Amino acid sequence: METKIPYKIYLAENEIPTQWYNVRADMTNKPAPLINPATGKPLTHDDLAPIFCTELNKQELDNDTKWFDIPEEIVNFYKMYRPSPLVRAYFLEKALDTPAKIYYKFEGNNTSGSHKLNSAIAQAYYAKKQGLKGVTTETGAGQWGTALSMACSYFGLDCQVFMVKCSYEQKPFRREVMRTYGANVTPSPSNTTNIGRKILAEHPDTTGSLGCAISEAVEAAVSQEGYRYVLGSVLNQVLLHQTVIGLETKTALDKYGIKPDIIIGCAGGGSNLGGLVSPFVGEKLRGEADYQIIAVEPASCPSFTRGKFAYDFCDTGMICPLAKMYTLGSQFIPSANHAGGLRFHGMSTTLSQLYHDGLIEARAVEQTSVFAAAEQFARVEGILPAPESSHAIRVAIDEALRCKETGEEKTIVFGLTGTGYFDLVAYEQFNNKTMSDVIPTDEQIAESLAKLPKVPGLE
Repeated sequence: METKIPYKIYLAENEIPTQWYNVRADMTNKPAPLINPATGKPLTHDDLAPIFCTELNKQELDNDTKWFDIPEEIVNFYKMYRPSPLVRAYFLEKALDTPAKIYYKFEGNNTSGSHKLNSAIAQAYYAKKQGLKGVTTETGAGQWGTALSMACSYFGLDCQVFMVKCSYEQKPFRREVMRTYGANVTPSPSNTTNIGRKILAEHPDTTGSLGCAISEAVEAAVSQEGYRYVLGSVLNQVLLHQTVIGLETKTALDKYGIKPDIIIGCAGGGSNLGGLVSPFVGEKLRGEADYQIIAVEPASCPSFTRGKFAYDFCDTGMICPLAKMYTLGSQFIPSANHAGGLRFHGMSTTLSQLYHDGLIEARAVEQTSVFAAAEQFARVEGILPAPESSHAIRVAIDEALRCKETGEEKTIVFGLTGTGYFDLVAYEQFNNKTMSDVIPTDEQIAESLAKLPKVPGLE
């Protein structure tokens, strides 16, 4: 076993990034603009003003500024849990008997249990700076809602969370953490909004989706004075904030002269994946280096691998802007599985463009195989991973086993986005062998895609 590379590569406090990296500045083919569905024209700052905070609007629409300074108050908050360790998975390598070298960037070392706090504290900071009373949001598995409730508590903001109904029921303790930090948590779809009532009338037995919860959160924000909507994934601003993950990863690798061959991240809306891979994609775009970058999504909600690259609503209620992305259709309701925060019908516009241009690839994996990988990882590496993170673990193991077959000594890096200690209902089902794989049929996806919005000039 190599001894010159420690089990955990820690950075010093002064190596926490002080700027966020905007990969769009290096992209030749920029992400397509968000479209106002009422006018069919690209959204402006004025269009977004009633929805998002002013400074976040600027970050959202800026395709040219490469580096954004991180405000000192946010950097100081980061110091409570950052920098996060880059861990060499020696025990997993040994268990797999692979010549591959495996590293994972662990983002679960904070109370929210995930990477989501990196953007939550930034969005709460800008809301407070603007003088707002509070914010509204949605959450799938509950990691984003937990992170945002913490951030809002820190700044004294009201926090209203619409939690996807199946997760609300499966993960009551995640819900209680949010309430402990002062958040109001509502299962979605609900009877508290017009959109929620409409969805329940049409689908009374629905288990909900992120698309449903987004619609309710946006309606709640625009109908209350002094409130704005914040989102934990998908948006350009969120990917920007999450680049602290990739920037720290690259600094840690560079310290020991490590060059990864494969970089893997789970993919739902794009926050973790974009945050991890953006600095490496930037090198590819500038011709400085090359990497194999793999996005891993659930086979139950395969927007990259089975979706269509088209303009679509980001929400089921069809009140949000149109985004050009890989989508299964805003009316697609995934099965009530344990992919949690990966149960979104679309993908980040930035990542969608990168995927369309061949700069990243994608794989869809089934739920039971994901939990098999999670269990194997937990038994040898000592961390119980979140279901979302375990999608990346699944493919990291697959690639390491492929190296075993070929004898290649590749270096694999993956993002361990968070811990799974609030996901024990899912682990219970896996251990009891009652977990199944629900994969949408071609007909189900086609039916949803047939409802894509028809906007002149945007087909």
